[in-house]
This record gives sequence, structure tokens and C-alpha cells, in this order.
Amino acid sequence: MLCACSGEQFKFDEVPQSPESLATRDFSASGLSSRAGDWESKFEDSQVDDVESTLKEALSLNYEEARALLGRLEFQRGNFDAALQVFQGINTRSITPKMSEAIAGRPRRKKGRSKSENFQVGLMSMHSVSLLLEAILLKAKSLEALGCSKDAAKECRIILDTVESALPDGMVEGIAEDCKLQDVFHKALELLPKIWKQAGFLDEAIIAYRRALTKPWNLDPQKKADIQKDLAAILLHGGVEASLPHHLQMWGPTTPKNNLEEALLLLFILMRKMACQEIVWDPEVMDHLAFAISISGKLEFLADHFEQVLPGVYSRSERWYFLSLCYTAAGQDEVALNLLKKVLGPSESRNEPHLPSLMLGAKLCGRNPKHATLGLDFARRAIEATNHKNEHFMWRVHQLLGVCYGVSARVCLSDSERFFLQNASLKSLSEAAMIESEDPEIMFNIGLENAVQRNLNAALESAKKYSDAIGGSSVRGWKLLALVISAEQRFEDAETLVDLALDDCGRRDQLELLRLKAVLQVAQEQPRLAISTYRSLLGLIQAQKDIQTNNFDQVMADANLEVEAWQDLANIYTKHESWPNAEICANKSKSIKFYSPKSWHSTGMLFEAQSLCKEALVAFSLSLSIDPDYVPSMISTASVLEAREEVTPNSKEFFDECFAIRTHKS
Repeated sequence: MLCACSGEQFKFDEVPQSPESLATRDFSASGLSSRAGDWESKFEDSQVDDVESTLKEALSLNYEEARALLGRLEFQRGNFDAALQVFQGINTRSITPKMSEAIAGRPRRKKGRSKSENFQVGLMSMHSVSLLLEAILLKAKSLEALGCSKDAAKECRIILDTVESALPDGMVEGIAEDCKLQDVFHKALELLPKIWKQAGFLDEAIIAYRRALTKPWNLDPQKKADIQKDLAAILLHGGVEASLPHHLQMWGPTTPKNNLEEALLLLFILMRKMACQEIVWDPEVMDHLAFAISISGKLEFLADHFEQVLPGVYSRSERWYFLSLCYTAAGQDEVALNLLKKVLGPSESRNEPHLPSLMLGAKLCGRNPKHATLGLDFARRAIEATNHKNEHFMWRVHQLLGVCYGVSARVCLSDSERFFLQNASLKSLSEAAMIESEDPEIMFNIGLENAVQRNLNAALESAKKYSDAIGGSSVRGWKLLALVISAEQRFEDAETLVDLALDDCGRRDQLELLRLKAVLQVAQEQPRLAISTYRSLLGLIQAQKDIQTNNFDQVMADANLEVEAWQDLANIYTKHESWPNAEICANKSKSIKFYSPKSWHSTGMLFEAQSLCKEALVAFSLSLSIDPDYVPSMISTASVLEAREEVTPNSKEFFDECFAIRTHKS
């Protein structure tokens, strides 16, 4: 009934009991209870040697095993200093080879021998191995509790080295049936990376996490998932670049090349497990995945994973909202808006309104004139949802409502309706400013709306307030100031502001500012300077084309800007009767965006300037076939027909319609 001592020969007819049961029974028999209260009454720190002798005599344990039991009792009492002193007496270096030999020999013995022949001469019993490994683990925990994290990690690593050297292919089946070795090893696997993190050695923590995941250690699925999540988190937020070592690069070209790719792989695995209900739902996994995919710029992939989430985790409104955020971040505003329309549907009329979805819908509609009316519905529903209680949301919703009113006013055909919408826009924005007067965004919107309505003094004042509020660090603030000043025919001052903005802007803003500068130079009748500016703009766009990018929005924005630059150049050369250059520029714009009404209009203007009326009419007709409401081509068509003195009753009606539309839309 006694544990076998290392180096001594014992023969057992039955499998020995666990050290815990032996300690409890034999200590009680010796008058030394293993319970904290009894032990506290009979044990003093000065009696360590006496108790150790008692343990040896009562249990016939060797020196290391006796100290392992005694140290465990001290650890359970919370005396980490005393436990550490006891554990220090165990000669770890001398016993680890014996433990590795015993662990390595166990599977072979169990296969080929009966229970009575399980223990060979000179081999340590598995219960002794478990007892000593547990002692090393408790020593590591004692060091951790005393603030010695680095030393604790070194002790914990001894357990992993010992077991892994004996079981290089992972944990074998059945090893947990009659000993605590697997349980102790699993605790060490989980503890080691946490201790390394506490000590500040994040690279060692990453190695420890990978060590726990690269071999079959019979970990519980939930514990393994926790390790995978922690590894993904430290790869994303640790600030330490730790590429996979060569012996783990087993997938060839698909091997993760950096922290982000490895973290994404781990999070994708966890999402699949949660979708299959192999592990419980963990919102932190989705948070980490959202952060990782946001960095990679592939937000549509995040939308796919939101769609895989099982029903009940998120409400329908929350699911639509999260999906919409993903798609709008990926540049797919139409898809996002179609999802948000469901919030306004009859299926949600009985549920409490989802305010974030309503506000996001209003914001997206405010970007697109054709959805401005829908944006008003979103904003009004959002105002009703706030119940005039939450001031933060109230001013933000009034701001969105004002923006949607302003966008609606720019596309409506009725003068009276446009006047009403413009007044409503300024009123809503003013209400937002009354609630939150210091918000720069409101100042910008008020300035922009006043500029559109030609209230130049009010627009200039708001633009100055916006620039002051943000310390002059916003490019769009400079652009608004330049546009307002140019509307006052102060083109030189506006160009100076653009030059100031060019000194403090990024690449994306630099392209837009260069085009604005060229337009201002054309307005000042400086065609040579304008052509030079356009050349610089096109050179920067071409340089950006040579750099591969996965940002679809950026590629499309650059293409649109390039088309506009070629169209502007074509108009400049046409005005100065440089026909070959004008034709080259017009053809370049059509080669980039063939179905552009403005490109065909520029071609028609070129033909008209050369008195090629038939060709001009064809070009204007093509422009109107692409966009029947394109006012410049309507006016130019009527002008050509009038110049040819072909004003028939039908063309007279067309001419009147053109000028009627011009009154409403130009």
C-alpha cells in the first residue's frame, strides 16, 4: 500500500493508490491531518525536520517525495515562502531523467504486460512521477505568487521538457486513468505562457502558446480554444513580430507569413468551432476577428463570419447593423443600405427601434443624393427613438437630419420644395448646434450648407470656426474655406489656401487639392499653370497605379479623378483651339470611363468648336443616352440646333425643356 521509492525494488499485487489518498490516510494515522485547520494546530515552521522524518517513516517515501507532499501542504495553507523552501530541497536536475524514463516506458509496459508486471526494477512509479511533477508546478506557482515570474516560468518549463522528451508525439491514450500526470501537464501548458506574459517576455509567451497547440496533448476542446484565443490576442496586440519557426512551416506557400495572418487563421478556426457548437460562444473572438480583419482591409470577410453566427447570439437588428458596418467599411454602401432598410420594415414595427441602425442609415443616405429622401425617414425614426432624453444622440440625429435635408434640396425639381428643404436643413443643424455647440462636425455642416445656399458670410464664419476648432489640421476645412473665398471671386486667396493645405495633407487629399488648384488657375485665366498642375496630378495617379492595392474604393476614386482631369484638360485645349491635344485628352477620358456623359459632352464641345455640328450632335446624343438628365448636354444640343437654324416644333419643344431643366438643376 505504499508508494515505491526511487532506486528501491518493490513488488505490488495491486496498483498503488494515489499520493493524495496515501497522504490523507497515513497522516491521519500518524496524528498529522492534511486538512489546513488540523495541520495548523500541530505544525510549526520550526518543526520542518521532525515532520519530514515523520513523513518518511509513515509513508516509506524517499527524500524528494516527502518534500513534495510537505510542500503541497504548505502551498494549500497559503504559506508560499515556506512551500518554496521545502520545494527547493528537491533535486530537480537529478530526478527529471528518471521521470522521463518512467513516462516513456509506461505505454510499452501497459501494452505487453499484465497489471502485476507493470513496474520494473529501477523505474519510478507513475504516481511518484505525478507527485514530483505536481511539486514542480506548485513551486512555479509559489514563485509566481511571490513575484518571481521569470523563475516561475523556468520551473514550469521543466515539466513541459520532461514530458515532451518522453512523449515526443503527444499524449498517449489511457495515461490519465490511474495517475494525475496529464492533469498536471495540462495545467503547466496553460500556466507557462501566462507567467511569461507577466514577466514581460512576450516572445517566450508566444513560443509557449505554440508549443501547447502543435502536438496532440489531449487538451479539453474549450481549454484548447482559450489557448488559441489568447495566442491570437497576443499576436494582434502584443507589439512583437514573431514569425513561425521553420519546423512549424508545414503548409508551404500558404503558411502564415506574419502575426496578422497567423492570428486570422486561429480566429477563423475558432469561429468554425463556435458555428459547429464544438465550443461555447465567446464574444471576445468576434472582437479580435473584427480588429484583425479591419487591419487587413477585407471587411467583406468579416461580414461572412457575422452571417455564420448562430441565431440567438445577436438580435436581427444587431445582425443587420453589424453586417452593414462591414459592408460600408468595405465600400459597399448600397449593400449596407439594403440591409438597414429591413430595420424600417413591418417585421420590426413591433420591436424597440434599433437606434444605431437608424443613425447609420441616415448617415449613408446623406452621402448619396438618390437616397436622401430615405435618409429623412431614417433620421425622423431616430428622433422618435431617442424620446428627447439622450442629448448626445439628439444632437447627432438632428445633424444627420439636417444633412439629409440639404442633400434632398440639391436634387429636387420644385423651387418651393427646394426652398423648404434648405430652410429645414439649416433649422435642424442649428438645433444640433444649440445642444452641442462645440462639435466641429456641426460647424462644418452648417458652413457647407450656407455655402451651397450662397450665404457666403455665414459660410465663411462657420468654416473659420471649424478650422479653429480642429487646429487647422483638416484638409476638408481648408477646402471649404477655399471654395467659399473663390465664390467671392477671390481666386488668388483661395489658391493660397490650397497651397497651405497641400503642405499638410496625405496622398488622397493631395490629389483632390491639386485638381481644385488647377480649377482655380483656370478661373484666373492661367491655362499654362493649370495644365502643369494637371500633369502633376496625372503623374501622381499613374505612380499610384504602379503600387498594387486591394482598396477598391481608392482605386475607383483615383479612376474618377483621372477621368475628370482628362476632361478638364480637353476643355482647356478646346477653349484655346488646340484641337489635337483636346482630342487626345477627350479620348483618354473615354478610354478610362467609356460610359461617362461628361466625357462624351467634352467630345461634343470639341466638335462644336470645330463647327462639326453633326458630329457634335451625335456626341451630345450619346451623352444623353447614358444620362438623360445630364443638363449640359441638353443645353449644348439645343444650342447646336439653334445655330443650324433647325428649330422645328419638336426641336423647339426640346429647347424649352432644356432651359426649364437648367433652371431647376444647374
